[in-house]
Amino acid sequence: MTAIQTIGGKLFHEMLISAANSLENNKQKINDLNVFPVPDGDTGTNMGLTIGAVHNMPKEENISDCASKAATAVLLSARGNSGAILALFFRGFAKATKGLEEMDAEAVAKAFALGKEEAYKAVMNPAEGTILTVIRRCAEDAIEVKDNYKKDLGGFFAKLLQTAEITLDQTPEMLPILKEAHVVDAGGCGFVTILRGMLAALVGKPVEAIEDTTAKKAVVTEKADFTDFNTEDIKFQYCTECIVEKSKGFHGENKAHALYERIEEMGDSIVFVDAEEIIKLHIHTNHPGLVLELASTFGSFITVKVENMKNQHSALTDVAPAPAAAPAEEKAEEENAIAPAEKKYGFVSVCMGDGIRDMFRDFNVDQIVFGGQTMNPSMQDILDAVNKTPAEIVFVLPNNKNIDMVATQAAEASTEKKVIVIHTKSVPEGISSLLVFDETATPEDNEEAMSETITHVKSLSVTHAVRDASIDGIAVRSGQTMGLVGGKIRSTGANSIEAIEKLLDLIKSAVYVTIFYGEDASEVEANQVREMIENTATDAEVVLAYGGQPLYDYIISVEE
Repeated sequence: MTAIQTIGGKLFHEMLISAANSLENNKQKINDLNVFPVPDGDTGTNMGLTIGAVHNMPKEENISDCASKAATAVLLSARGNSGAILALFFRGFAKATKGLEEMDAEAVAKAFALGKEEAYKAVMNPAEGTILTVIRRCAEDAIEVKDNYKKDLGGFFAKLLQTAEITLDQTPEMLPILKEAHVVDAGGCGFVTILRGMLAALVGKPVEAIEDTTAKKAVVTEKADFTDFNTEDIKFQYCTECIVEKSKGFHGENKAHALYERIEEMGDSIVFVDAEEIIKLHIHTNHPGLVLELASTFGSFITVKVENMKNQHSALTDVAPAPAAAPAEEKAEEENAIAPAEKKYGFVSVCMGDGIRDMFRDFNVDQIVFGGQTMNPSMQDILDAVNKTPAEIVFVLPNNKNIDMVATQAAEASTEKKVIVIHTKSVPEGISSLLVFDETATPEDNEEAMSETITHVKSLSVTHAVRDASIDGIAVRSGQTMGLVGGKIRSTGANSIEAIEKLLDLIKSAVYVTIFYGEDASEVEANQVREMIENTATDAEVVLAYGGQPLYDYIISVEE
């Protein structure tokens, strides 16, 4: 086989598709590398949804256009910190290819170097042993050895992949928590998986998406007569179906009700089966991509089918399909994509759970973005919410450390509105920041006050371990209840009461405590938790509210 000396747009497109397939095929393996045994291992899912955007890209002849469009698609779809870093890497990569028809070894080395620079800009204090370390060492190696591979880009990428794999194997020695958990870095593993996919396509053996052939197609025994039905009477254009194999954190019946809530207003003819280990979904909608995107956050696809019912009907009646007309509501949305400013300040908050959502709305939050652990919204989701907020200045509350980076990128991408991100890492911090907001104050004063107040909030939560682990000297068994403080494991127990009892010392001096109980916690137990906290924090005002959040039985806000 002749050695490849340059990469053009078409070949790079194939490399990206192969990379996306490689990551999709291995996303559960990457999810399982999650250090903490909490049910939120979503690095593989986030990175898969991020780079998966390349599937919708048009093919381009030159590398400049292809890399540029890939960078835009990946950035808008970026989810989670690893997804955001990956998107920034590709943005730097695209900058290095600007104006080029093809890239050679010199350009590849420059692309990795600029990709590394863009990725590092997003992290204030980067730790060694993460995806950033893997990217950096690849970039350094690319500059060092590029002259040895001027006539063999396949060999060049193979060398960079080797560097990435060696670095990934070393990450437990760089980051103690990885060594303690006996895993390599999940984000770094995702980047290695992407490089493997790119190399496979470069040498003519692109990775194909693995399909599960166990699901059988239904057999149509009768043919319906559509001749009396007008194509334009079809309100929702796409028949969208999928079967999802649930991630471990969603095993059990009726664990995916949040998905149903999101899609129930997106179309009609909805069939939704929320079984022990799978979700079966059918809907007629004008937004099939969004439906599938939401469904994918609950697990891996077994089958997917999207059919254009207008085209189907026109074919059945031998009528040429007319251009699809968007519903009046959609046209109005398109014409008013940027909501005009009706007030000075507005708010966008990310959260999960009916009760928590309603509380944010009680604080006059304009737009709620559905998301949190395991379901990180994309940069585009947050940017869309900002654009729909009828205010001149929009405060964004990510309420999750893994959403903070994409929220920051959305703020940078906003051209019509000034966006200020308050770096809230939890729902309690988000609510606390709203309590001190002053509509008569300047944006700067509000940002300072809101940011300062969240430093006085303790965020406690209770969830269940999805695997055995030993973290910070605390041994946890799969299925055991864990008490977390600031996202770190601080107690274990046979049930929520036991786990919270061991954290009561942290609550003694509280003046205000809010308890949100989740969809799997009973009201009886929640009241026991309330009484236990009231008896401990005798000077505190204790409020119990139904949060409805999945995965976490309790989220407790403690203010001193």
